[in-house]
Amino acid sequence: MWRCLQSICSILIGSNRFIENNDIQLLSKNTFRGLKSLTHLSLSNNNLQGLPRELFKYLDILTDLDLRGNAFRCDCKIKWLVDWMEKTNTSVPAIYCASPFEFQGRRIHDLTPRDFNCISADFAVYETFPFQSLSVESYEFGGDQYVVFAQPNTGICTVYVWDHVEMIFRNYHNITSRSAVYCKPVVINNTLYMVVAQLFGGSHIYKWEEGPLRFVKIQDIDTTRVRKPNFVETFQIEGDWYFAVVDSSKAGSTSIYRWNSNGFYSHQSLHPWHRDTHVEFLEVEGKPRLILSSASQPPVVYQWNRSQRQFAFYSQIADTADVQMVKHFWIRKVLYLCLTRFIGDSKILRWEGQRFVEIQTLPSRGSMAVYPFSVGQRQYLLLGSDYSFSRVYLWDDLTQRYQPFQELNLLAPRAFSLISVDNKDILLAASFKGKTLAYQHLVVDLSAK
Repeated sequence: MWRCLQSICSILIGSNRFIENNDIQLLSKNTFRGLKSLTHLSLSNNNLQGLPRELFKYLDILTDLDLRGNAFRCDCKIKWLVDWMEKTNTSVPAIYCASPFEFQGRRIHDLTPRDFNCISADFAVYETFPFQSLSVESYEFGGDQYVVFAQPNTGICTVYVWDHVEMIFRNYHNITSRSAVYCKPVVINNTLYMVVAQLFGGSHIYKWEEGPLRFVKIQDIDTTRVRKPNFVETFQIEGDWYFAVVDSSKAGSTSIYRWNSNGFYSHQSLHPWHRDTHVEFLEVEGKPRLILSSASQPPVVYQWNRSQRQFAFYSQIADTADVQMVKHFWIRKVLYLCLTRFIGDSKILRWEGQRFVEIQTLPSRGSMAVYPFSVGQRQYLLLGSDYSFSRVYLWDDLTQRYQPFQELNLLAPRAFSLISVDNKDILLAASFKGKTLAYQHLVVDLSAK
């Protein structure tokens, strides 16, 4: 604008008749580039709500700056000005915030950079996988990070390994199967096993062998017990390893298997005839529990009986029909549940000593998957949808509720998994009708824009 006026010493914009209506409103960050001799500058009464970062970068000998009479919005875009005013020797008469409400009427001189919460985040697509998937699980083995997907079209389990040089996931191994719907890894005594749940041909357990590198089938799961598997959960109680296979068939029942050093053997069957959809293992006040969600009844809570070494019915979570998935999470030592529903609102429940109490509902028409996770101090909840964008929510400590944060364009998501590797936080999303995606969690400084 005034780049060629090298010898100008003073600019009075506020009363300059060549500036129509004294209504500049916006300035470029390069407006004063080249005006190194400028000592006095008035930008008063110009309806400015903000100033671009580094606006005064080239004004090395500026002694007086007048910004009065402007309706400054004191948000992250003005944080740089607060920091600059703390450090500069330039004389600046008092100016005030016009907005937002929490800063309205406050002197900008009295603000500090710490008054602004300008660190946000963004989930950006990092890698695309050329297949659809029903499940995704991440695991560490032999010092490397792996993820495994169940592919509905090919029916196989595909294992990817993280490449520390290229910084991507690369194809590592396939487990050939007919109709895999869930591939669940579990490492026991430094040995890797993979539970492969199939719709047809029975489900199987594979063991990883080093020479040659391959998965070898070591066990079949009785098809009379598991007819139509939908999900697999692994857990450990008192040093023993177990896995539970959720059975969604009308005549089936969710079954629990126990490891006995040679293989997994049938340990217990939970209620039949309810078309189960998901099971979640958690510990409440030191007591192991399972929460089993079903298509035909509200979620059922089972508690571990130490004397009988089995799960026994404990309670039912009432008023929550058609629950597709239950996931638990902890925030500041408080236990919460999220119950996602395909029809109706999903629910957030808090444990209050004897029972779970509903504290929030989230719109979730078409939701088949939910995933609570944390990155640093930020606690997120990802709610998938078959009918619209999947929604990421961020926990607000002030309201003790989740607030909408970001929408992700995912086609029929069925599972999620977070992996942290090489200073990257990668969120994997299994898609039933589109390409499987990996998102990177990026930290964004809003004051730097």
